Amino acid sequence: MTHRQPTTSEDEMANTHNSWDQECDVLVVGSGGGALTGAYGAAARGLDTLVIEKTAYFGGTTAYAGAGLWLPGNPAQERGGLTDSADLGRAYFRAVVGDATPHELQDAYIDNAGETVAFLEDNPHVRFEYRPFPDYFAAPGRFDAGRAVFPVDLPAPVAAHPLLDAIRLPAWAERLGLPIPDGPLTDGRALIGRLLLALESTGRGRTLLNTALTRLLTEAGRVVGAEAGHTGRTLRIRARRGVLLAAGGFEANAELRREWQGLPGADWTMGAPGGNTGQALLAAVEAGAATALLDEAWWCPSLRFPDGSAAFTLGLHGGIFVDGSGRRFANESLPYDRMGRRLLAAKAGTTPDNPVWWIFDGRFGDQLPGITVVPADRTAFTEAGLWHTADTLGGLAERIGVDSAALRSTVQAFNGYAADGVDADFHRGEDPYDLFFAQGGGANPCLVPIEQGPYHAVQIVLGDLGTKGGVRIDARARVLREDGTPIPGLYAAGNTSASVSGPTYPGPGAPIGSAMVFGHLAALDLAGQG
Repeated sequence: MTHRQPTTSEDEMANTHNSWDQECDVLVVGSGGGALTGAYGAAARGLDTLVIEKTAYFGGTTAYAGAGLWLPGNPAQERGGLTDSADLGRAYFRAVVGDATPHELQDAYIDNAGETVAFLEDNPHVRFEYRPFPDYFAAPGRFDAGRAVFPVDLPAPVAAHPLLDAIRLPAWAERLGLPIPDGPLTDGRALIGRLLLALESTGRGRTLLNTALTRLLTEAGRVVGAEAGHTGRTLRIRARRGVLLAAGGFEANAELRREWQGLPGADWTMGAPGGNTGQALLAAVEAGAATALLDEAWWCPSLRFPDGSAAFTLGLHGGIFVDGSGRRFANESLPYDRMGRRLLAAKAGTTPDNPVWWIFDGRFGDQLPGITVVPADRTAFTEAGLWHTADTLGGLAERIGVDSAALRSTVQAFNGYAADGVDADFHRGEDPYDLFFAQGGGANPCLVPIEQGPYHAVQIVLGDLGTKGGVRIDARARVLREDGTPIPGLYAAGNTSASVSGPTYPGPGAPIGSAMVFGHLAALDLAGQG
């Protein structure tokens, strides 16, 4: 894809400043965790801040998330009795990420993680708590029980509240067309709600929904504002201090995914619908931004749905994954991004005609032996050919089109490993993360034998939680040109930027946690405190 650069004359003509529709100190594009952290940070420091959100809902994909935040050495960990530090986090992060991203960028993330939490918790609307969830790699500095903190549940408003009422629904409710659940806001919705309340409390934060960025406006090489579509017209928005792009990745853009990632389309992402088309990234490229990691995503195995979409699946406590040959190819209990990368490496589950099958037995009844963020209706899945059942393994193999002898041999070997307690092929159950979700008994609770008919096979494909390639940024979240110099007035965080973790996913909450830290750093720089 060719991205046309505007000529100098076009640039000058587009930016005569007698026709601004809106003015602010800081324009924030997006409304996920990174965007709202940056918006609150700017507004709390006295800057007039405008948040624009492309869709009708606040929160982006953050609203779907469990909202664990990987932020080493923060006050919420200390309150929870966990002793962590930036140095411990750095040792682990460096061991996992290595030289895949600049060390100064990694240090900016790690060294400012605790400060970000402390700054946010200075506002009475924001509160976090520690909950166990293991780090994803066996490396120095790892916490086997995890170091992630989560937003405390937010009580539902007792009356209509224009901000809280516009938070995106949980993924399961939105995908299935169900009403807003009763009770408090939890997980990612609690994080978005708390950040929106904090922003509102400053008296300097404004929001516009249904407002889609179309281009950045520059003057003499500096970003001075943006154009955005809103209710059928174009708004020209002046940003006196600068623009923070935190609008997610390009996971919903099928053309870009084919071009940059070699995937057939964009149907299997968990990105929130209506956004995440890469427009912020493309606008930054047109303004001269350099990019990196465009072939990367936060991968995950996903359950394929009858409508062609897919839903994030994790925490297996039963069954095995087999490819088209009827054989296992990985430890099914791996952390989800690592399992997604095994799917990529095996070239399995990446297109509709090379599915992976989740094989399990009748002991689980009509329930899937794992966690899917959107529940599956067995009848609908069976009718769509995505859930097959047979009284024998041979009959199941025939239904899913794999070699019967290979599938029987695979299951026989796995059952032997379950009896012995040792997975000789892929070492399932030997890592704290594997055991975190285990529910079985015996010598190895991760290895539940497949021996009670009827037998089931459910289709699994390669999904993602969003792309992680985007514009290059520095340690102050400033967007960089190809020559490494910053573009004045332009900042980025979250999946609009190239991830600080490179091609790895170190632990629960690294995507949102790093987005929040770089949103925080952008606000500091915009306020002249960086």
